[in-house]
Order: sequence, then structure tokens, then C-alpha cells
Amino acid sequence: MRVLAFIALLAILGAAAVALLVVTQQRRMIYPLRRAPDAAELVRAVGGEPVWLERDGVRSEAWFLPARGQSRGPAPLLVYTHGNGELIDDWAQEFDTPRSWGAAVLLVEYPGYGRSGGAPSETSIRNAIVAAYDWASARRDVDPRRIVAYGRSLGGGAACALAREREVAALVLESTFTSIPALTARLGVPAFLILDRFDNARLVGAFRRPILLIHGEQDTVVPVTEARALRAAAPHSELVLFGDCGHNDCPRPWPNLLEFLTSHKLL
Repeated sequence: MRVLAFIALLAILGAAAVALLVVTQQRRMIYPLRRAPDAAELVRAVGGEPVWLERDGVRSEAWFLPARGQSRGPAPLLVYTHGNGELIDDWAQEFDTPRSWGAAVLLVEYPGYGRSGGAPSETSIRNAIVAAYDWASARRDVDPRRIVAYGRSLGGGAACALAREREVAALVLESTFTSIPALTARLGVPAFLILDRFDNARLVGAFRRPILLIHGEQDTVVPVTEARALRAAAPHSELVLFGDCGHNDCPRPWPNLLEFLTSHKLL
């Protein structure tokens, strides 16, 4: 009996140690921070405007890229949130095509990333993107009725967080998951240990405006089953699958995005 009790105690202590490790280290795994030097030359090269915003004492950066195409009056706006291993610097030139359609773009950096202060979490990321939205929606060259939240991978969680807090005309979710607990469950991590949940499935299930889901069928980071689950949660959404790519190697979905924005009169 003493041996069994000792084994049980070891099992309990081992489980507690693993739980402590998960709780204390999970944000390091979810947010592999990348810092970056000044990028003023890159912003100027793409005709953009750096913006510094502060909310709850945290100073974060965003880049506003004005529309380049012919536009009558205020332009629609894509509010873009990137993946967890990326920076806004990586996307400044990628959005030349949507800008040529007459859409403006707002690239939002996460706290702790690039040159932004603070530390990333679901709350701090939500605060940063809401502050950026509020700044952009007040601009005369932006049509507040045509603001689209567009997130990739972790950025899909940020885009859904924005849709919870502010009125957006549509959602575009690329390589996005249903929730963080749904992903970590594959690793045997109990949901109650997860600090930042990003419950995207619940948001899309309640979101009644247009939704575009984009995913690579060979994705091994966020399995394509997650995209299909988001589609099931929001039957009115549109799902586009790329058969020959995974998480980081899919082509830019500009033709699909153009068709989506045009069909819903957002361009």
C-alpha cells in the first residue's frame, strides 16, 4: 500500500509540474517574439504612414497604407493582423495588389513585437487592434462602413477579437483555428490550463456578416479540419481551400479576396 501511495504521489507531483510548465511557458510558445529596428525607410518606400497608439499604458505601432487605385470618396479598409512569427514589416509590400483595387490597408503590430512596447496576450492584442481601428475609422479617407478584419493564423484570433469589440463589415480568416484549446488538445493539454483562448468558433457562429475562410489542405500547423469546423460554425461563410500548400507556403489569395469583396459590395 505504501508503494502504491508513493507512486500515486509521484504521479500527482509530475502532473502538477507539467501543469505549472504549461501555465508559465505557454505564452513563450504561442508568441515567439520578434524585435526589429526602425523601419522608416520601408514605410516611406511603400507610401505608408507609421502610427503610434497607446491604450492602457501600452504603446503599439501600426502602419497605414493608403489606397492606390481610383477611388471615389473614402476607401474601404483592410485591417490586417499577421501570424505569430511575423511582423508588420513582412507585409508592407505584400498588400500592393489590394491597394491597387482602391482599398486602404492597416497593418497592426502586436504588443512586444517589432518596436511595440508591452507583452503579447489575448487582452493586449485586442486592445492594440481596437485602438488601431478607432484611429483609422475616424480618418476622412476611410469609409467606416467598409472596414474588413483580415487575420492570418494567430491573426485570425485578433481579427475575431476586433469583431467582438467593433463593427466590421466582413471577416477574412486565413489559416485560422477554432480556438487555442482546440489546438492544444491535440497535444494532450487540458483546456483549463490555457490562458489565451481566442475562441474564434464562437465569434463566427454569432457573426452575421460575410465571412471568407482560406486554408491550405496540407497545413500541419493548423489542420484543415479547423477551417471546416469554422465553416460548420458559420454556415453562411465561404470556404476556399488550396490543395497544394500548407501553413506558410500558400499563394496570396488576392483573386479570391477580390471576388469576395466585390460580391459583397465592399469595393
